[in-house]
Amino acid sequence: MNFTNVMITGTGSYVPKNIVTNKDFAKNKFYNTKGEIFEASHEEIAEKFKAITGIHERRYADDNLVASDLGTIAAQLAIKDAGIDPESIDQIIVAQNFGDVKSTTNQTDVLPSLASRIKHNLQIENPSCVAYDIVFGCPGWIQGIIQANAYIRSGMAKRCLVIATETLSRVIDIHDRDSMIYADGAGACIVEAKESNKQEGIIGLEAGTWAKQEAHYLFFGKGNKKEADPNHRYLKMHGRKIYEFALTKVPQAMKICLEKSGAHINDVSKILIHQANEKMDHEIIKRLFRLYKERKIPEGIMPMSIHKLGNSSVATIPTLLDRIRKGTSEQKHEINKGDLILMASVGAGMNINAIAYRY
Repeated sequence: MNFTNVMITGTGSYVPKNIVTNKDFAKNKFYNTKGEIFEASHEEIAEKFKAITGIHERRYADDNLVASDLGTIAAQLAIKDAGIDPESIDQIIVAQNFGDVKSTTNQTDVLPSLASRIKHNLQIENPSCVAYDIVFGCPGWIQGIIQANAYIRSGMAKRCLVIATETLSRVIDIHDRDSMIYADGAGACIVEAKESNKQEGIIGLEAGTWAKQEAHYLFFGKGNKKEADPNHRYLKMHGRKIYEFALTKVPQAMKICLEKSGAHINDVSKILIHQANEKMDHEIIKRLFRLYKERKIPEGIMPMSIHKLGNSSVATIPTLLDRIRKGTSEQKHEINKGDLILMASVGAGMNINAIAYRY
């Protein structure tokens, strides 16, 4: 019996060279939302921040690069890895949230779309290669994979290029402690139909949006400093609300995804979760296993990159996947043929999604 599977056949990522450590934030004065300066020393703030998020350092893009440039580099590497002709790509799907933001401003630019810019950069001539962006918060790359899967299974596409790219360093308030979380980066993959005598690739999906009470947990708002221009806005979040939301909803979504795939948590080899906050991610996994009445979590099941790369939003999972596949991840992990991988993310919207993938 033959199956038509939807497979990731190539990956690529771009991690900027500029390393920004927690100590580098010592020159910034941090204020709370009332405009009051924090009395704690930078050492105290940085130590507490590291204990919660796990972040030691993050990467920022060169001043002359924008998100579409990062996405282009990741895409080129994914195309090369898959060994395909770029002209054979049916869709270019770009997950992003702030468009191209030049280093001298935090104004977003999405005219034309980043997907069109990247298609131009790749010099793809084929007009049937449709290029478009999706804005879905941090889960954008997974949502791009979900869309590619739908198009391929419907027969409307055979091969898609899914890219995630972001330069969060351009939209942060340097007087907000949360600015230490964010980073820049890009990841990409080729997704295509493959015939096989067994089910592989994407075998389970789940996605949802909670927007009645939760829509503005992440938002654009004025700077924390009292003198901040109210017309100059930055990436902001209600961290505690996001944390509590994620701990409740993400494990449930991951379990539903596994159930749809017909798999059990004990079948999972690796869990690639959005690199938002190390403490939160560990708690999510703990709660997922508890949903199965499992107390023991296998060692090494959840690779992490947040310690060195920070939170690059849409780019965290595809970057982590690529670096594991290429053997360049900070922690030594392997993904072998037949392994079941569970990928999941949570972010602005509030959106959650998950994919069960048989490697």
